[in-house]
Amino acid sequence: MRLADSWEALREKNFRWLFIARTISLTGSSMAPVALAFAVLEVGSAKALGLVLAGRTIALVVFLLVGGVISDRLPRRLVLIVSHVATALTQGAVAWLVITGHATVASVLVLECLNGAVSAFTLPALQGLVVQVTPTRLLQQANALMSFARNGTLIIGPALAGLIVAGPGAGWALAFDALTYAVAALALARLAIPPLARATTSMVRDLREGWSEFTRYQWLWVIVVAFGVLNAIHVGGWMVLGPYLATQHPDTLGERGWGFVLAAESVGAIVMTLVLMHWRLRHPLRLGMVGASLFAVPLVALGVAPSAALLVPVAVVAGAGMEVFGTGWNVAMMENVPAQAMSRVSSYDMLGSYLAIPVGTTVFGVLSTVADARWLAGTAGLVYLVICLVTLALPSVWRLERVAASEPVDESAEQPTQGG
Repeated sequence: MRLADSWEALREKNFRWLFIARTISLTGSSMAPVALAFAVLEVGSAKALGLVLAGRTIALVVFLLVGGVISDRLPRRLVLIVSHVATALTQGAVAWLVITGHATVASVLVLECLNGAVSAFTLPALQGLVVQVTPTRLLQQANALMSFARNGTLIIGPALAGLIVAGPGAGWALAFDALTYAVAALALARLAIPPLARATTSMVRDLREGWSEFTRYQWLWVIVVAFGVLNAIHVGGWMVLGPYLATQHPDTLGERGWGFVLAAESVGAIVMTLVLMHWRLRHPLRLGMVGASLFAVPLVALGVAPSAALLVPVAVVAGAGMEVFGTGWNVAMMENVPAQAMSRVSSYDMLGSYLAIPVGTTVFGVLSTVADARWLAGTAGLVYLVICLVTLALPSVWRLERVAASEPVDESAEQPTQGG
């Protein structure tokens, strides 16, 4: 493939508008954690911040399956526009309260819970819409482009938020986040896609059908179960033990060194997205699980020698590997799961991921008080590697190949399915 063809997905008008909308909203989303943290700390304590973040995540988890059903029932473009407007309103309300000095922990908590509930509709709808606006042959490239936008904004957004918080204040950074969602809603309004043909059934039946579709593919549910553990290790072992060990080894790692390590991980992911725009993954899950297994390396390295000099290069490799998994996973789902069930299946997938976050942070937080953190990190890395290799050895994971297709997804008919 020529280098110029790496951007072919952007020639598709609908995908181009979706990409523009997602990039704009991600810019605001990447700023939100920094802005929200300082906004809450202005009116409360670290305990209050933890309560707000937990409340938002819980609301997201509670409504995630409902969001999947609604996104498969209604036009996903409409679901995304409404959810973006709702996000702009809730985040804008938090910004107004902070700017005017009327914010309280309780008011911010309520609004962020609403914001989390709205995200439960945004994410499944987005996953399903990518399939509708992208020709099958360009799904890998489209997912790589989406990842490029996400990883790029994760580098730019926090830095921009820090500048705004240090200047006008946290409220204005939150206001900018709200504005990005309003602008993204306008971009989504430019999409022109026919609705999918769906039968009207009860929500309970829709959930059962989604679950049936989710469990239909062995490779799908096995990987989701595996990543329920892997994500807990990733979040807990890396994001809890990493900062802790950074403070315990200021000469070799420290807070600044840990920041470089996290940045290196994002750099590796961004570089890999560029590669994946023109390198076809013939076996998306085989290569994806190999890529995911590379994250065991920085975990083990964190336990063996908490040093920025060692962790930065291995974090680049791990970030690239995780990007291979992310793109391969999305492509495998989008090529094999029927378009009419994509949002529901995605919501079950996301549920496993989000449930793992509080589990991982809690478990590793407790373990770090009774065991040596370096030993925990090294052991976590070995367990991570074993789980990846066991999952990789499953025939349905190892053998799954790309669907050979060159036409756009037929949005008015059922997609062909393949068993895992």
